Amino acid sequence: MAIFKPGISQARAAAIERLLSTMLLLMLLLPTALGADDALFQTSTINALMMGDFYGSMSLKELKSHGDFGLGTLDRLDGELVGLDGEFYQVKSDGNVYPVNDTATTPFAEVAFFKAEDNISLNGTYNLTQIESYLDSKRPTRNIFYAIRIDGIFEYVKTRVPEAQREPYPRLTEALGTQKIFQFNNTTGTVIGFWWPSYAEGINVPGYHLHFITGNRSAGGHLLDIRLHRATVAIDELTELDMALPNDKAFYQADLSEDQQAAVRKAESNPK
Repeated sequence: MAIFKPGISQARAAAIERLLSTMLLLMLLLPTALGADDALFQTSTINALMMGDFYGSMSLKELKSHGDFGLGTLDRLDGELVGLDGEFYQVKSDGNVYPVNDTATTPFAEVAFFKAEDNISLNGTYNLTQIESYLDSKRPTRNIFYAIRIDGIFEYVKTRVPEAQREPYPRLTEALGTQKIFQFNNTTGTVIGFWWPSYAEGINVPGYHLHFITGNRSAGGHLLDIRLHRATVAIDELTELDMALPNDKAFYQADLSEDQQAAVRKAESNPK
C-alpha cells in the first residue's frame, strides 16, 4: 500500500516507502548477516555442571529452536543427550536409547544447526587419539568453535552413561562413580561432538567433547574410546557463541570461580 498523506509530496512518500521496505528486508536478513547459521548455542556452563547443578533449566522444545545437532545431559543427570538430524535421543544407564519429548529438560547442552563445510574420508584403522590428532591438523585456526560429525563403521566403541541422581546432588566427579560402561564391536554409528578453544575454559571443555549413537539408534553414550574402520568426517566451523544461563537458586549460589580443570579432566577421562 502506498504511503501518501496530505502535506507530504508523492516523491517524499515514495522515498519513505522505499526506506521502510529496505528496513524490512534488513530485518529479515539480519540473522543470516550476523552468521546465525554458524552459531553454537549452549545452556549453562560446564563448571556449573561440575558443581552438581543437575536441575533441568531449558526444555528440549526451546533447545531444538537453537540447533538440530548436539549433545548434553538431561534433568537429574539422567543419561546422555544426543541430537542428530533434528532428532534428540536419551541414552540411559540401562543401555537403551529413548526418543526425547519436547517437555523434557536439560541442565547442560550445546547445539548448532549443522552444515558441513568440509568432508573428509577416512580409510584404515584409527583410534580416538589418532582421530583427534588428524582433526587437529585440519583446523584452519584454534580460535573458533567446530561441530564434528563422524559416520562410519567402527571396529570398537566404548561409552559411558551416568545414572540419574537424587537430591542433594553431588559433584559430577562423584556422580560418575556409578556410571555404566558400554562396549560395542563391529557396529555402524555416528560420533557427534564439538571442539572448543582453550579460552573457553570454565564455560565448556577445552578440546573435544564427543558422544556416540549406533546406526540403529539402540545404544550410545559419552565417547571414551573408539577404533574406526572406515568413516566420513564432516566439520562445521562456528564463529558465534550464544548462551542461556539458568535462572535457578543452584546456579546463582554456585561458586563458579573455582578452578575445575583437574576435575573436568578426570570426568572426561577413560576409566581403565
